[in-house]
Amino acid sequence: MTLEAYLLLALLLFSMGLYAVLARHNLIAILIGVELMLNAANINFLAFNYFLHLDPAMAQIIVLFVIGLAAAEAAIALAIILKLYRKHQSIDVDAMRELRG
Repeated sequence: MTLEAYLLLALLLFSMGLYAVLARHNLIAILIGVELMLNAANINFLAFNYFLHLDPAMAQIIVLFVIGLAAAEAAIALAIILKLYRKHQSIDVDAMRELRG
């Protein structure tokens, strides 16, 4: 595969993630969209690393770090979503326009 093919795949994933974040009203769908965008960034990073012949160990370490951050972000977001669901009985974004303490 060429660099352009990897970039096109990453563009497709990023576009799908951006659509999910901007157009959906479900918090879980928004979270999945953010994860898709992070995976697209990882594909870009690894593709450029491979085709520019940089140090492969450094790229893999950075990608694993991003995957770890994505897992932590997902855990925190799911905890927030569960708390909001218990309070509002919905995970629809429109139902939670105003957050009060």
